[in-house]
Amino acid sequence: MEAPTHTFLFADLVGFTALAELEGDERALEVALALQRRVRDLLEEHCAEQVKSFGDGLMLRCDEPQEAVRLGLRLVDELADESDFPPVRVGIHTGPALANEGDWYGRTVNIAARLCAVAPGGEVMVSESTRAAAGQIGEIDWGERELHWLRNVSEPVGTYLASTGQDLVVQRRPEPAPRGPWRWVCPRPGVREATA
Repeated sequence: MEAPTHTFLFADLVGFTALAELEGDERALEVALALQRRVRDLLEEHCAEQVKSFGDGLMLRCDEPQEAVRLGLRLVDELADESDFPPVRVGIHTGPALANEGDWYGRTVNIAARLCAVAPGGEVMVSESTRAAAGQIGEIDWGERELHWLRNVSEPVGTYLASTGQDLVVQRRPEPAPRGPWRWVCPRPGVREATA
């Protein structure tokens, strides 16, 4: 019997430590709480739950991969319009996970967190497994397929940067992720570049 899959979304604020240094702890707290309020207002609409918050970051679990992608894009797009708000970055991954006392554990959770950590500011980084599980989502542009070596993850993870227009429409037929040339964006752990 195959374990049930879950989709996890991690989001955090880029430059949060610098913000605290420049504008003080009270301003940093105000921004972190504003992010939490904004996300809380979107959870029900996107069939999601907040698992926990930590500093300037959030961990969410979504019932549907499509909704996780929509939620991530909506969060990044809406906050990009606010000039006094730091950029948000999002990492999303789908797979099996274990629940215990309101929290979630396992490789899937770890990969989602690591994808958030390497996502550029103002971007949504989606794993290949989430893209495949989500199927075709109208009005979403998928960037070039990239491979990332993530800290403490034994195999590279295929990813896409997702971006969107105004309207999101789901077509329920899953579309397999395209196979194609790999683009390496992170060096393999333990491999050094040759020097002249």
